[in-house]
Amino acid sequence: MTNADFAKRSAIFIALALTPILIWYLFDVILIIIGALLIATLLDIGTYPFRRIHVPRPLALLASGLLILGILGGAGYLFGASVSSEMQDILQRIEQARQSIEKEVHASPIGEFLISHIKSSNVPVAELVGGLFRISATFVLAILVTIFAGIYLAAQPALYRDGVSMLFPLKSREEVNETIDHLADGLRLWLLGQLFQMAIIGVLSGFAVWLIGLPSPLALGVIAGVTEFVPYLGPIVAAIPAVLVAVTLSPTAIAWTIAAYVLIHQTEGHLVTPLIQRQMVYIPPAVILFGIAAISSLFGLAGTIFAAPLTVSLFVLIKKLYVRDSLGEATALPGEEEIGSSDGSSPLR
Repeated sequence: MTNADFAKRSAIFIALALTPILIWYLFDVILIIIGALLIATLLDIGTYPFRRIHVPRPLALLASGLLILGILGGAGYLFGASVSSEMQDILQRIEQARQSIEKEVHASPIGEFLISHIKSSNVPVAELVGGLFRISATFVLAILVTIFAGIYLAAQPALYRDGVSMLFPLKSREEVNETIDHLADGLRLWLLGQLFQMAIIGVLSGFAVWLIGLPSPLALGVIAGVTEFVPYLGPIVAAIPAVLVAVTLSPTAIAWTIAAYVLIHQTEGHLVTPLIQRQMVYIPPAVILFGIAAISSLFGLAGTIFAAPLTVSLFVLIKKLYVRDSLGEATALPGEEEIGSSDGSSPLR
């Protein structure tokens, strides 16, 4: 081995060894990149209706952004005041439910023992409040960077794809470009399917709590739709405020609310998700759950929010680079027909 070969292999080894450390310290940057990619993907999805009528991409992208802003602005104008007042009502009812539950806990000797230990612990309230403001400022800055970075990525996707591929040897650049394209297809199909699921679950949840007679059904539907962005765990999180609101009404309302959310969750898992994934991108549910659990345990709440798209990205990369390219197995990637299928209607495997 020559000195040049030794130096090259040593550099590769050091880079591989430092990669986990860099991921740990730069995970916030990775989340911003994922968020920017999702925004760019959303803008790109919005260009499809305009590109079908042969509108140039820059104009189609501008129209897509205006369309998205129009939808958000129109929804805010029509439902913003109602949702805001209903959110306030939900917060008040959650506080009432908390007080009611705490009263019941105090009536129990075990509950009284736990409450006394919680109250005796020293919590630095001032530091927590100060930290909250620091986190809020950082969060706003991250949101702004994510939005503008997403716009730049959507405006010139080829520029950034070619920039990444130039980091690799010339003979590998075609494969790198192909991998990036498959990764983009995976994120696009996942995001499109997730938007459909968010809309369906939001409407079903709002309609269900309206039938039950819970107050603020519009806000509860919005909560259910937004939390659906985190697959499988979202409906469980969305059920908590609904059940707490039902606690302020009656035991019957609690039972009906739990039954409604369980039914919606089962409908999603056995009907809505399979139908959408049949046309979009199929990822085994256990893979998503394991990915969410691993990423959230390592990086907390922020990691949980973007755990699904991160898992999708890793899933596509493993199938493309390892299963297909390294092992030589015939496997379909997002946007491709299943191996052995002629109609393209089967889930991607």
